[in-house]
Amino acid sequence: MLLEIPLMKPDDYVGFTFFIGFMAMFAASVFFFVERNSVDAKWKMSLLVSALITGIAAVHYYYMRDYYLTHNASPTFFRYVDWILTVPLMCVEFYLLTKLAGAKKSLLWKLILASVWMLIAGYIGESFNPEGGSTTHSVTWGVLSTIGYLYVLHAAWFGEVAQLAAKSESAAVKTGVRTLAWFVLVGWAIYPIGYMCMPGGWLNTSLGWDSTNVDLFYNIADAINKIGFGLVVYSIATSSSKEA
Repeated sequence: MLLEIPLMKPDDYVGFTFFIGFMAMFAASVFFFVERNSVDAKWKMSLLVSALITGIAAVHYYYMRDYYLTHNASPTFFRYVDWILTVPLMCVEFYLLTKLAGAKKSLLWKLILASVWMLIAGYIGESFNPEGGSTTHSVTWGVLSTIGYLYVLHAAWFGEVAQLAAKSESAAVKTGVRTLAWFVLVGWAIYPIGYMCMPGGWLNTSLGWDSTNVDLFYNIADAINKIGFGLVVYSIATSSSKEA
């Protein structure tokens, strides 16, 4: 017997963002995959990774929409499964973009480990909070998660990624990496807002914001960050191909 998924109500704006997120991610994945043929060979892997990021997200948004409509609850588990796959891939993009400037695999693994640490700590803080919500629990794991985020942020702005981009002979890479660094600084900052809306979070206890706000913030942030990230990589690839 097939599982019947409730129809989305016209005024369910959170459910609407799940649907739009799925469609946008799917369309972006097709676009990045097709456009691999329009850039130099050295950029094909970067666009493939961009297509994988949005493709994986599209699949998860399809399931998250169904979960949300069926249970009327935030699909926290499915969301973190999505992030544990896609966020490290976004860090892989930094390595691929700076590889030609001398980036080593040690940078790749440091970025991946930092992003995984950030997500595991965030998941523990959000999913294993005692019933009723503990501010101490959410703050403790939120701080631990922030350590991983700060490492990626530092690498993109001042550390190895920024230094390698500065040494690159491509103006497109220099500009693109700085744009991606802005995504990490501004775009990724939306996620802590959602984190603080959970029971025990600062926005939940002080302003009464709940899981509805969590999904709204997360869905908007995902669309901006994953698709926007890929579009910047696409811009770098096409501009660099013209430079050649």
